[in-house]
Amino acid sequence: MPGTTDSPPILVITGPTASGKSAAALHCAEVLGAEIISADSRQVYRQIDIGTAKPSMAERERVPHHGIDICALDETYTAGQFFLDADGWIRSILDRGKPVIVAGGTGLYIRVLTEGMFDGPEADPVLRAELERRLREEGRDVLLEELRKLDPDTAREIDADNPVRLVRALEVCMLTGRPWSLLRRERQRRLPYRFFTAALQWERPMLYERINRRVDSMFEAGLLREMRTLLDGGADPSWNSLNTVGYKELASYFTASCTLEAATELIKRNTRRFAKRQLTWFRKDVGMHWIDVGPDSTSESMAATILTAYRHTAG
Repeated sequence: MPGTTDSPPILVITGPTASGKSAAALHCAEVLGAEIISADSRQVYRQIDIGTAKPSMAERERVPHHGIDICALDETYTAGQFFLDADGWIRSILDRGKPVIVAGGTGLYIRVLTEGMFDGPEADPVLRAELERRLREEGRDVLLEELRKLDPDTAREIDADNPVRLVRALEVCMLTGRPWSLLRRERQRRLPYRFFTAALQWERPMLYERINRRVDSMFEAGLLREMRTLLDGGADPSWNSLNTVGYKELASYFTASCTLEAATELIKRNTRRFAKRQLTWFRKDVGMHWIDVGPDSTSESMAATILTAYRHTAG
């Protein structure tokens, strides 16, 4: 089979939001003649384009991308589904004789791809409905504290701002009577590929400045209009797709819960906090290759540095 453990590793390019990974991946793909798989849990949704910083249509014409615009806004897309879809995309790309690049900042997607997917119990509709009711009525912190008692390891690393993952972790613990973290180690389903994972690393002040500029650019590109169009079209801010930095703050603005200025500052603050959580997650990966970048770095120079490290490892 093409791309198995005897073949060159699949290149994974990651890093915090606004680090330049998508642009670097595009240049790497053009050099290698590769196709790109997006590892971004927000870019799977159609209609939310500006706030998720999707590659433009012109960029997608330059290099084929997979995993973008594959779900409706009212659907829920999981890491488990990504694992299955990515396996299919990888096989298809390799069968065409082309290299694969994975690019994105969703740490869980990177983890299931490179380390394997937990083969857990099927969802229990009754238990899940009860947990979702408790989440609405009692709040996230109550459920997170319950998870800490059942599975401290998962509680420490889970993205508590993602209600789908929080509910699923509790559901697995309650259905099996065992910690999810332990079950993951016992029941990992792995893909038959090797991976080389590179993460872009900025000094924190420079990264935060890039984030602030990106948010300003999103508003200039029409983020406010995009959110207004979604709401006018019947989109529900409670959908998982819109529980996304940039959209959830604007939902508060459109319901008169805050001013536009306050919403803008919240987006910048929450994006910076999100980037900090991403870095914390990535630093747990002992196999990560960190690529230092700075004010003089361009997407071309980042790509060149990544490819040098990749080729050295791939032989």
